[in-house]
Amino acid sequence: MFNRKLVAVLAILALVLVVAACGDDEGEEVTTTAAEETTTTAAADELIVGVSWNNYNEERWAMWDEPDMIDAIEAGGGTYISTDAGSSAEQQIADVEQLIAQGADALIILAQDGTAIKPAVASALEQGIPVIAYDRLIEDPGALYITFDNVEVGRMQARAIFALVPEGNYVFIKGNSADANADFLRGGQQEILQEAIDSGAIVNVGEMYTDNWDPAVAQTNMEQILTQNNNEVDAVVASNDGTAGGVVTALAAQGLAGIVPVSGQDGDAAALNRIALGTQTVSVWKDARELGRAAGEAAVLLAGGTALADIPNTVIFDSPGGNQMVSILLTPVPITQDNLQLVIDAGWITVETLCQGVAAGTVDVCG
Repeated sequence: MFNRKLVAVLAILALVLVVAACGDDEGEEVTTTAAEETTTTAAADELIVGVSWNNYNEERWAMWDEPDMIDAIEAGGGTYISTDAGSSAEQQIADVEQLIAQGADALIILAQDGTAIKPAVASALEQGIPVIAYDRLIEDPGALYITFDNVEVGRMQARAIFALVPEGNYVFIKGNSADANADFLRGGQQEILQEAIDSGAIVNVGEMYTDNWDPAVAQTNMEQILTQNNNEVDAVVASNDGTAGGVVTALAAQGLAGIVPVSGQDGDAAALNRIALGTQTVSVWKDARELGRAAGEAAVLLAGGTALADIPNTVIFDSPGGNQMVSILLTPVPITQDNLQLVIDAGWITVETLCQGVAAGTVDVCG
């Protein structure tokens, strides 16, 4: 790893010298980008963890995952560098190459497309650079898979909705088809609801994937399903809080918000507010701070030479592709009106944000 990093540093130093030599006779100041500054200031023997975000514009990554990830990396003596693919699978492949060129000793990859990124992951592993598949599965047994138990998330979503609606017309608003988590969630939901579906108590009247987990796409899909069923929908199992938001908007337009139960996950502020308002039933809370911290700690260990099998708190996850993935699977918590105090006590959300627009006395935590 030292030789590869030294080559990267020397190449960038050479580039800086060339750029400096190209300044005009008046001594114009030459500036560098943030990425160049990160690389040129890193010592050749320093542990560097490169993080490839699929879409940094999503609120969760910057607010919750990244800060604890950076803290864990720096506490372990490492340096954090990152890229943002902007929801482009092609850009993410280039980003991984860029992080390697910047001297990354380990990679954390939040995959936009778990299949498209596989060649880049294989290339990194061949170069001796450990890879962490962060929150989303990448089917390579050489990578460490760190996520919450997404099948259990799906079960929790379905349990909460089924407890309120044991029979009726159900809609399933799934996640991005290129994200394995979408199918893990759907599988967990099906486990809980299968018996009622088989008996005819529950009727699946609509099931659609949501491109890029986009709330606007989820809203359009829900509007289409409502039209097809003359608004005769009794429950919606939406796979995350973003899609749940789109669903609630579509329901509200038909006067059904707060009448039709809706699930979600992630513990987004807007979703927790909807739970307090009564327009969303459950959000399965995955404390992303724990996930970021676990990934940062594991990345530093891997970058320092710890073998994959020796990373603490791992289990073997049998993937849909037939791989045995060394994994860290964290435990989620379903949040409903009954236990909103949990997220307040954890400092995840303030009472003011949670209770915005909520009539006093309708929910315990809102006075």
